[in-house]
Amino acid sequence: MVRSNQTSPVMGFILLGLSAHPKLEKTFFALILSMYLVVLLGNGVLILVTILDSHLHTPMYFFLGNLSFLDICYTTSSVPLILDSFLTPRKTISFSACAVQMFLSFAMGATECVLLSMMAFDRYVAICNPLRYPEVMSKAAYVPMAAGTWVAGSITAMVQTSLAMRLPFCGDNVINHFTCEILAVLKLACADISVNVISMAVANVIFLGVPVLFISFSYVFIIATILRIPSAEGRKKAFSTCSAHLTVVVVFYGTILFMYGKPKSKDSLGADKQDLADKLISLFYGVVTPMLNPIIYSLRNKDVKAAVRHLVFQRRFTQ
Repeated sequence: MVRSNQTSPVMGFILLGLSAHPKLEKTFFALILSMYLVVLLGNGVLILVTILDSHLHTPMYFFLGNLSFLDICYTTSSVPLILDSFLTPRKTISFSACAVQMFLSFAMGATECVLLSMMAFDRYVAICNPLRYPEVMSKAAYVPMAAGTWVAGSITAMVQTSLAMRLPFCGDNVINHFTCEILAVLKLACADISVNVISMAVANVIFLGVPVLFISFSYVFIIATILRIPSAEGRKKAFSTCSAHLTVVVVFYGTILFMYGKPKSKDSLGADKQDLADKLISLFYGVVTPMLNPIIYSLRNKDVKAAVRHLVFQRRFTQ
């Protein structure tokens, strides 16, 4: 497409993806497809065991089931589009489909940030105030908490998507990304995007900064409480109930910091390599983290491991 100085209505976008590296597309198709299947299987099993096993009908595992469902939704909002782009010579997406994909990705990401903070609060109450845990984390409390995370994520995604897609776009409609990533789309706008930048900055503070602070303070109190437990066995048992969640938090936020916190290259050759690296990191971030979550909870949580073994054994026995 030739860039024009006049604003024209954009009917669709071209997703650049790995067009400049066609030899990598088939390799990454097989790799991403395999990882996506692991995401569906792993998180699907976690959802199944949290529903079928009565021992897991607790707030912690209710949140875990929500996290697994969220990870499936998050990857499904982008991975099929990415896989199709690896096989299709002309990688186009309609304006409306781009808006839907942008909304779903943003909503799932924002929801996960808040949901992880709700899970931290659950662990804080369980370890620091165990006697009040049944009262504070009753079903009347944790169900609205989980629902609120979905509502909050959807509202901010609706706001950001509406602000982005109402912008006028000039002749160049090529998105230098695998999907309709909001920052990549905003680069194509031929109008002032200061409102978008401010609104995204506010959203980042609310959905990234506040949850990180909340989780950090929660774990300061959790660790302080665990260290006051006199027996080593008691400390180990208490920490085991939150180690999986803490690992997921470190992986989730650590990847975000790595993606957006590393310095930019100034020379053109380095910039091209970094552009490819940035896209690949973003691609794997959208798949690796949801893939690791069920693995982490399966390896570091004895209740989940027991429930999975019971489910597998029961299925074999019935066959």
